[in-house]
Amino acid sequence: MKPTRVRPPGRLVPVLAPVLALIALSVAVAPPAGAVTGAPAATGRKPPALDWNRCSQGPDDAVGRQLDQAGARCAELAVPLDHSRPDGRAIKLALSRIPATDRAHRIGTLVLNSGGPGESTLGMPLRTRAAMKDVAARYDIIGLDPRFVGRSTPLDCGWPIGLWLRSAGSTRARFDHQVAVQRDLAERCARRHADVLPYVNTRDTARDIDLVRRALGERRISFLGYSYGSYLGAVYTQMFPGRTDRVVLDSAGDPDKWGPRAMRGTEDEADRALRAWASWAAGRHGVHGLGATPARVLATVDAIVAAAEKRPLRVGRYEVDDQAVPYLLSVGSANDRPEARAEFAATVRTLNEAAHGRPAEPGPELAGFLAFVLTSAGSPLAGPAAAITCGDRAAPGDPDVYWDDVQRSRARHPLFGPVKNNIWPCAFWPDEPREPLTHVANPTPALIVSATGDTATTYEGSKAMHRALTGSRLLTLRGVIAHGIYGEYGNACVDAKVNAYLATGALPAADQTCRP
Repeated sequence: MKPTRVRPPGRLVPVLAPVLALIALSVAVAPPAGAVTGAPAATGRKPPALDWNRCSQGPDDAVGRQLDQAGARCAELAVPLDHSRPDGRAIKLALSRIPATDRAHRIGTLVLNSGGPGESTLGMPLRTRAAMKDVAARYDIIGLDPRFVGRSTPLDCGWPIGLWLRSAGSTRARFDHQVAVQRDLAERCARRHADVLPYVNTRDTARDIDLVRRALGERRISFLGYSYGSYLGAVYTQMFPGRTDRVVLDSAGDPDKWGPRAMRGTEDEADRALRAWASWAAGRHGVHGLGATPARVLATVDAIVAAAEKRPLRVGRYEVDDQAVPYLLSVGSANDRPEARAEFAATVRTLNEAAHGRPAEPGPELAGFLAFVLTSAGSPLAGPAAAITCGDRAAPGDPDVYWDDVQRSRARHPLFGPVKNNIWPCAFWPDEPREPLTHVANPTPALIVSATGDTATTYEGSKAMHRALTGSRLLTLRGVIAHGIYGEYGNACVDAKVNAYLATGALPAADQTCRP
C-alpha cells in the first residue's frame, strides 16, 4: 500500500497467505507434468509455441515502447479458463521477455510478479533488470500479466478503488452506508463478470504459470515476487514442487492470513509509521509548517480527520471525506525514504488547508493519487484485486462481525482501526471459492526479504512465511519502514545479497540482516 511517484499506488491489498498442512516435497527433481494436485487435468498436449513480437500496441503505449527499446519482445499464450476442463473456453496471458545477453553463462528464466493483487507485471522486467545489474545478462526475464490483469483478458468491475478501500467512519450510520456501498460493488462486478469470477484466484494463476513454464521449454523457473506476488510464488512452490530454481519473496506476508481480512492486525505498524513520520516532520517544521513537536504534528492530523467528519474536504476538484482521509494517511506514512516523507508532508499540508476552509490545490503527486483512488482511473486494478482476494478465501457475510471488530480496534487505534477492519465487497461476493485455501508448508529454498517496519505485510508475517518454507532464509532490513525492498528502497546491502543469490543459487548459511 504505497504511493508512487505520479503513478497509481501499487500493492493496494497487503499480501499474505495460508500455512496449514505439511506435504513432503522433492525439490531436486521436477515431477512429470500432471503428477501433482496443483496440475491441470493432463491432456498430454504440449502448449503451443510462443510467437514473440514487438510489445508496443500503439503511440500511447509508453510501457510497450520502453520494452521494445530495451530489446524485449512480447507474446500471448492461450490457457484454459477452467483448468479442470482444458478443452473448454480459453483466455489469453500476455508475456514480455528481455532475453539473456550472456548466453554462454545463461542461468535460466526468471518469472516476475509485481503484487497487488491485480498489478500489471508486463513492464516489470525493465526495473528488475536494472536492479539485477550484471547478473541480469544471465537470465531471460519474464513479465507476466496474471489472468484478468492488464493485457491478460482484463477484468474491470467498473468501480473506483476509493469506493472499496476506505475507513468504516466514526458512526454506525457511516458504517451502514459502507455496507450498502460494498454490497453494490459486489453486485456490479457480478453483473459484469459472473461467468469468470469463479476462476479469478491464486491457484488458477499458479496453474497458468506452470503452463508458461512449459511453453518456454523450461524444466524449472526462477521467481521474484513482491507483496501478493510473494504469496503467489509460495503457492506455486506448494502446487508444483521441484519446478523452481531460485525464489525471491520480497515483502512476504503470513501465508496463514491471506484473504479479505488480511489487513487486520497491522494497526500497530501503521500507528508506529505515522508517529515516526510526525517526528520527522516536527524536525522540519520550518519547511512544512505542521508542528514543531511530534505531538503538534499529530494534533494537526487529528484536526484534519475531525474536520472531514463534519464535512468532506475540498481538495482541488475532489471531495475527500472522513472515510477516505484515514486510508490516504495510512498509505502516505508507510515509507520512510526522505522523498516519500516530504511528499506526504505536502499532502498533509494541503489537507490542513482544506480542513480550515482555505483553497487547497493538490500538487502533482496528490492529484495523481486522488484521481486514481476516487475516479474510474483505478477501476482496471480495483476489479481484479478484489476478485482475486474474494476468490481465494470466503469472508464473513454478517456486517455486525466487521462493526464489532472496528469498535474493538478503534479503542486502541482510533485512526487506523476502522480502516484495517472495515467491510469489503467480499462479504457479498456472488461465489464461494471453488477450492480451499492453499496450505503452504514445504522445504523449497527461497530468499525472503522484509523490512521490520512494513505496515502492509508485516515483519511478523514474513517470519511466518519463513517458517512455512523450511528451506528458506530471511533477509531482514532492520529499522526501515517500507513495502517493496529489493531494487526499490535503495539499500545496497539488500540488493547485493539478493543479486549474489540470483547469481550463484546459494542461500546464506543463516538468516541475514541489513541496515539503512
